[in-house]
Amino acid sequence: MENVHLAVEEEDIYSGYNDYNPTFDTEELDNDAGFQEAVRTSHGRRPPMTAKFPGTAASGRPLVSSFGARLSMTGRPMTGAVLDGASRPMSAVRAAGFTSSRVRGSAFDPLGQSRGPAPALEEKKEDLPEEKIKLLEKKVNDLITESCMAQSLGNLQLALEKAKEAERKERVLVRQREQCGNGEQINIDLTYAVLLNLANQYENNEMYPEALSSYQLIVKNKMFTNAGRLKVNMANIWVKQKNYPKAIKLYRMALDHISDDYKEMRIKIMQNIGTVFVLLGQYSDAVASFEHIMSKSANVRTGYNLVLCYYATRDADGMKNAFHKLLAVPLDVQHEDKYIAGNDDIRSNMLMEAIKNDKLHKMERDLYVNRAVHLNMTAMLLINCTLIGSHRKARAEKYVMTAAKLIAPVIESSFAAGFDWCVDMVKSSQYVELANDLEINKAITYLRQKDFNQAVAILKTFEKKESRVKSAASTNLSALFFLEKDYEQAERYADLAMIADRYNPGALVNKGNTEFVKQDYAKAAEYFKEALRNDSSCTEALRNLGLTYKKLHRLEDALDCFLKLHTILRDSAEVMYQLADTYELMEDPHQAVEWLMQVISVVPNDPKALAKLADLHDLEGDKSQALHYYCESFRLFPCNMEVIEWLAAYYVQMQLYEKAIHYFDRAILVQPTEVRWQLMVASCYRRSGNYQKALDTYKEIHRKFPENVECLRFLVRLSQDMGLQEVQDYASKLKKVEKMKELREQRVKSAREGSARGRREGSAGSADSGHSSSNGNKGERLGAQVMSLPATNDPYESSSPKELDASYVDPLGPLMERPKTGAKVRVDDDDFADEDLGDELLPE
Repeated sequence: MENVHLAVEEEDIYSGYNDYNPTFDTEELDNDAGFQEAVRTSHGRRPPMTAKFPGTAASGRPLVSSFGARLSMTGRPMTGAVLDGASRPMSAVRAAGFTSSRVRGSAFDPLGQSRGPAPALEEKKEDLPEEKIKLLEKKVNDLITESCMAQSLGNLQLALEKAKEAERKERVLVRQREQCGNGEQINIDLTYAVLLNLANQYENNEMYPEALSSYQLIVKNKMFTNAGRLKVNMANIWVKQKNYPKAIKLYRMALDHISDDYKEMRIKIMQNIGTVFVLLGQYSDAVASFEHIMSKSANVRTGYNLVLCYYATRDADGMKNAFHKLLAVPLDVQHEDKYIAGNDDIRSNMLMEAIKNDKLHKMERDLYVNRAVHLNMTAMLLINCTLIGSHRKARAEKYVMTAAKLIAPVIESSFAAGFDWCVDMVKSSQYVELANDLEINKAITYLRQKDFNQAVAILKTFEKKESRVKSAASTNLSALFFLEKDYEQAERYADLAMIADRYNPGALVNKGNTEFVKQDYAKAAEYFKEALRNDSSCTEALRNLGLTYKKLHRLEDALDCFLKLHTILRDSAEVMYQLADTYELMEDPHQAVEWLMQVISVVPNDPKALAKLADLHDLEGDKSQALHYYCESFRLFPCNMEVIEWLAAYYVQMQLYEKAIHYFDRAILVQPTEVRWQLMVASCYRRSGNYQKALDTYKEIHRKFPENVECLRFLVRLSQDMGLQEVQDYASKLKKVEKMKELREQRVKSAREGSARGRREGSAGSADSGHSSSNGNKGERLGAQVMSLPATNDPYESSSPKELDASYVDPLGPLMERPKTGAKVRVDDDDFADEDLGDELLPE
């Protein structure tokens, strides 16, 4: 029993477990006197270790193993050992810092925050070669990125400068790697990117020799894989420089470097080769390229180009085959339209057209869009795919329509047979909806050939078709009848077009034109405004609305319309002229002159615009500018009597009678039966002192016009002054003519008085009949005004026949007002003030 020890109850069964040998306490070395003494002395000896706390292994405390053997330990006791006869658990929690007593241990600090902040990290030494190389490589990559960003923003010059700087720094980078002996670590991909970006920037800045040199460096370097593809870029540059043979050579070399796995890229290169052959005029070689593409991977654009090449070679069979291949190209458009009319039932078609534009259909479209926005990005992608498909389909339809209109007149003996063949082919293809449009183009072709009956017959066949085609055909018929001045038929077909499609801007414009002709300007303005609400880009409606506002004397509104039209049609001389005329009506001559100057800059050879500009300068009192522009107008069109009158009067006022005679002679050629021009010539001779020439001229005038009183008066006066014997003959003739003139005037006066007396006597008993006759006369005058509407008063109206297609072509050109000139000059004669009755150029 002497070796048996009973366990002693302790407060903490884990006591002493975390005691440790103070030898390992490095934190207390500064306070250890023995250690500090050993450090200070070279032969000092540290005193024996003592435990920091009692009960540690250093105190010689005996431990008993599980077998009861006494053990002597220094340091931490083993797990499961018995301390002072007390049994211990198999694990401890002191490593986590937990204890039931804080007397024996330090404060709770599991993260070691009491040790203070960690020492600062050592900074990298940037002067090391490897660090310099890394920084330089990063700088090169940043410069490439900046160059690409500048190019995307349109700053091509900055992009080129960044590319050059990146190329210089990349060379420095390569040299530094070679100097450090790391030549095998040269970044080949970075070198390729730098050279390619530099070549692209040279090409964007149109520095083609430098771009070709950069591409050549890449192509010749064997270390760059797939560099042969860049020969396509080099070929594109040769195309821009119009060196087509070299471009074809490089395209073919690029094909040799591209494997068959890259099918799409090879097809695009073949398309480029065919296009370059077209530019060279080698259409047979182009046909070979396009035929190869159509056999491998057919597309609409290549099919259209193939049709053009066969058309250039005048191969009718080839055109037919190519058109058939074009129609057979699949569109790959998944677009379902629920509102396509499936029959020719008028009520069903009208119902479908109404559904397309009702509020419920608009709400349905908005709902689909909103769902796509709020649900997920997949729906947005579907919408984008639908838009792309619609664009692809519209482009394909445009190619088919253009190809059909091009080949129809040449593939058969007549263009009608050619159009019929194209229509049959289209009806049996996926472009069934284009057959009606081709029929309308057939009617337009008849119009170009002046065969109006055939055109009208074809267009009338669409009256029972679906609403869209019916509206387009009726619109063209209305415009056609309007140009022929059959306003009743024009109004009828305009109404039909509006019934078929109320939102057709062309039909509304035609209807407004008919109201304009009937002088119902308010109603015409309403139709034009409705057309603009349906299609804000309808320039015909905007122009006609401005003309209507001028008729209604709403000049501010007219000016607003023409200014809006000018923003759409920037180079339209007609719009500028209308702006000038409107400013003139608003009594703003300075603005009118400014706009007329812009008209002259666009059409410098327009005589009417020059005459109008001269008239405005004349009203402002600037005679020199007026003379300049009148002379320019006379040079371009020497038959304008208003210009001739002004120039002749100007030179008479300047007493330059010889120049005035030149313009009076021109007036005599234009109006040979007008006696006053010949009297003006004689007056100029008389005023210049050439009396003999004046006398001969008066005699010639008397021979042509023997009853002219003014001529006889001048003959009497000149003969008397010159002492001629014919003075008595001329005096007797003058008396006879004057007497005949008096008798004629008396006869006219008595006739007027008799007619007035008869009207007064008959007015009391025939008031009703007189009222109806006055209404009839008023109707006749109105009809005369309508029928006498000038056909071509617009100085900018094209004389060529206008094309009428499904989109409206404005037929209201004749309604433009003619520019008015207000130059009225009276020539005074100091010598014959009371007898010179024929010298007034423009009598009131």
